[in-house]
Amino acid sequence: MKSFAREISDRVGEGRCLGNMGRAHFDLGRVEQAIIFYEQALEIFRQIGDRRQEGVVVGNLGNAYYDLGQVERAIEFYEEALAIAREIGDYAGEGGHLSNLGNAYLFLGQIERAIELYEKALAIARQIGYRPQEGSTLGNLGAAYLALGQFEWAVKLYEEALVIVREIGYRRGEGIDLGNLGRTYYALG
Repeated sequence: MKSFAREISDRVGEGRCLGNMGRAHFDLGRVEQAIIFYEQALEIFRQIGDRRQEGVVVGNLGNAYYDLGQVERAIEFYEEALAIAREIGDYAGEGGHLSNLGNAYLFLGQIERAIELYEKALAIARQIGYRPQEGSTLGNLGAAYLALGQFEWAVKLYEEALVIVREIGYRRGEGIDLGNLGRTYYALG
């Protein structure tokens, strides 16, 4: 597909194919290879001025670097992606990037900063009615409060998240939230 897109000078198609190849490699655990494809896609989207796709790819680069443990580098990409989402009015993207930033700060032990970012992401998800993002952000908030030792609050958040993931049929999320609830109840004794 990438070669065909090049043959017919379909730069958007070529960029999307490269981005999809990056995502496939990322999903297979080949993160370094994913970065190569994401960088190629990013170059195309910047050349043609497709800010929406540029933001998506920049966020994916953040995820890749986060997965590699290069959290500070991931934060740089997340902040850039967030700026693009805000510039073009992509509220779902803005919420996702805020949540990813929260994850990065939680990883770095900056729990209050993570909570602040998660709360902003949650407000956006609720405002636009994006239930998957609402559920995952509630789970992220639960993790932050768990890290603070506020177990009862973490349970409340995980239970709210569980209602949503069940409502939308997201079985993986249901498993994650049930596991987190179990871990929190264990911490409570």
